Amino acid sequence: MFATTSNKLASTTSSSSTSTLSMSSGEYDFDVAIIGCGVGGHGAALHSRGQSLKTAVFAGGDVGGTCVNRGCVPSKALLAASGRVRDMKNAAHLGDMGITVEGEVKFDREGIAAHAKNLATRVKGNLEASLVGLGVDVIDGRGILTGKPNEIKDSITGKVYTAKDIILAPGSIPFVPPGVTVDEKTVYTSDGALELQSVPEWVAIIGSGYIGLEFSDVYTALGSEVTFIEAMDTLMPTFDREIAKQAERLLIRDRAIDYRTGVFAAEVTPGIPGVKPVTIKMIDAKTKEHVETLEVDAAMVATGRVPATADMGIEESGIEMNRGFIAVNEKMQVLSKAEDGEIMPNLWCIGDANGKMMLAHAASAQGISAIENIVGREHVVNHDAVPAACFTHPEISMVGPTEEQCIVKAEKEGWTLGKSTGNFRANSKALAEGEGNGIAKVLFNKETGKVVSVHIIGIHAADLIQECANAVAAGTTVQELSMMVHTHPTLSEVIDEAFKGAVGMSG
Repeated sequence: MFATTSNKLASTTSSSSTSTLSMSSGEYDFDVAIIGCGVGGHGAALHSRGQSLKTAVFAGGDVGGTCVNRGCVPSKALLAASGRVRDMKNAAHLGDMGITVEGEVKFDREGIAAHAKNLATRVKGNLEASLVGLGVDVIDGRGILTGKPNEIKDSITGKVYTAKDIILAPGSIPFVPPGVTVDEKTVYTSDGALELQSVPEWVAIIGSGYIGLEFSDVYTALGSEVTFIEAMDTLMPTFDREIAKQAERLLIRDRAIDYRTGVFAAEVTPGIPGVKPVTIKMIDAKTKEHVETLEVDAAMVATGRVPATADMGIEESGIEMNRGFIAVNEKMQVLSKAEDGEIMPNLWCIGDANGKMMLAHAASAQGISAIENIVGREHVVNHDAVPAACFTHPEISMVGPTEEQCIVKAEKEGWTLGKSTGNFRANSKALAEGEGNGIAKVLFNKETGKVVSVHIIGIHAADLIQECANAVAAGTTVQELSMMVHTHPTLSEVIDEAFKGAVGMSG
């Protein structure tokens, strides 16, 4: 079993000093070696240096990882640019404010794509500079476990390094279902979609989760027609049902979007732009019988992600993976297997690869937590307090379980679920923006008053959720929150209305 070394605690006072481990024994090349340099690996490396630990990151030629290079960051650039196009084309919305746009609203596809690429490059450079500036050894190769404790091999040079503690942070890659052929031109994952090589007249999006929803927002703003293909019986199956219904009304019904639910895209064949369409053969999700074949200009595969743990020496190190996921305990220590597994000494796993919560900021929190445990300060991430957001127009955000999950949880644990809602249509700032659609729903424990979860759909929902996440993390009660003063007129008063309503006060 892993045992933390108390001598490291003495070395937490200066980020520029040499670690106690290095000074005392020189037994290892590094105190901490991190395989992967996404947001999780980066966060772990910075915190490791903050504890004066000699630190290396095996970047695998991918500083910034999925989030910075092929995910969160460039997608926000596409959403920002396409969102401006949508706003400028909305004559009725602008007219209500006394604004008229003369002539056709035009955009440069290559310019929008360049905006996304340039942003990713800039953020990647900032991340690398922060690592180097703090004295982290950035190794270009991918780190591979050798099968021997404390050893990592550089995939490029073959050199073997040693580290007292190793953190696995390899991230994830898009999942492509069987039968789907991807050419990243006419049939593509989010990786290809972010390059915005074209704006198809008609694009099918396979999957209606966060990624699919965001890209439907981009495509429809730029003039595409979209068809969702969803295997579950409802769109947005992982979302809170009340929020999903609002999202269907605001993000789908009034746009050039239709959908098929309860079907699998069993066979997807790429086309040739302008010559041959993409063909999608759909089968019933239950009976597996053929139901329809679509011919579209392009298809985007947004069916989730899988761990990038192949060829890392994981199984050779005695670790049994489940669909590529590495089992960990609440301290992020790697287990030999998911059920009744033993702790693998001095080996940790954070981020998408452990499957606890596939979000960049969750990975960063887990990385910081792993370092805390490495230096002997016991820490556990409260994943129920980690917020998430979908950056559509309007945005969707959430922290904690859905209402459906809360009902089950309350019944199982023996407490009473309370619910209170704030409305954007009653908010002065939202109305000034012409954005009165949406709600903020607070779910709480009636006996203790503690906030259990919050779900928001509306303008800037992604920013509004942080106050709620902090309340969940701190165990703040709705009684306490209802007496906190919110700036007027701001969107935060939508949350204030919900908090006050929870205790019977008028907003």
